[in-house]
Amino acid sequence: MSIIGGTIETPCLSICKIDRASGVCTGCKRTIQEVASWLHYTDEQRRKIMEELPIRTFGRSGLRLS
Repeated sequence: MSIIGGTIETPCLSICKIDRASGVCTGCKRTIQEVASWLHYTDEQRRKIMEELPIRTFGRSGLRLS
């Protein structure tokens, strides 16, 4: 996770590779649409997505998903 421009938090890990089957980045777990729109989202929209990322990574069971 990092801060860009001093104000916007981002989950980007600089491992930008979109999985074709899921349409999700293998690094940050955001969708193509979320990555492309990140700078245009409100703080609340970004915060909501950030809260969902652990579920996308580990699932509800807590086990790491690929």
